Amino acid sequence: MRLLSVNVGRPTPLPSAGGPGGLSGIDKRPFEGAVQVCDPGPKGTGGSGLTGDAVCDLRNHGGSDQAVYAFAREELDAWERQLGGRELANGSFGENLTTLGVDVSGALIGERWQVGAELLLEVTSGRIPCRTFADHIKEEKWVRRFTEEAVTGAYLRVIEPGTIRAGDPVEIVHRPDHEITAAVQFRAVTTERTLLPSLLAAASALHPEALRKAREYVAAQG
Repeated sequence: MRLLSVNVGRPTPLPSAGGPGGLSGIDKRPFEGAVQVCDPGPKGTGGSGLTGDAVCDLRNHGGSDQAVYAFAREELDAWERQLGGRELANGSFGENLTTLGVDVSGALIGERWQVGAELLLEVTSGRIPCRTFADHIKEEKWVRRFTEEAVTGAYLRVIEPGTIRAGDPVEIVHRPDHEITAAVQFRAVTTERTLLPSLLAAASALHPEALRKAREYVAAQG
């Protein structure tokens, strides 16, 4: 299991971008060299965990609980086939980390990854697609297609900061004692809301917004 690339984005114009001036950092490209990763701070003020990576819409993106976004190269390859052979370079889905050999969407909430010699990350949630993602990909009905596929990649928080680069090993150093994956969490908050109570098993490792939805659903059911 390893990093194929570490990807960072510069602010670029996009019609649906929510950042100031209609800018978005979703267009991420592989970076040659080492990248420092640390906790960016709370959502609303903190952006990306990666130095040099732009997050323009701080209201909806970035922050401690989604400091890093990972997506598997194997899933990009699967999407290439579904999209008729369209080439999807590393970083195409706006991911910071393109991995090889890691079941990213199947990662458990609270699972911890050692990346390289220093960086320790923890899985918090799957990625919910938005209009900016759709505008970036430019495929028909993209939000619906991505949602139905439910191969989401994973957001991660930074437990211990560190420097990483392409080729670094990825080691799963902790697996929690539940069955809530990033993909299950995604389905619970999108297409299968009856799964919401099951998210409580992930407790505080879960992204706070998903945890709130799960608690509200359980309370409403009496």
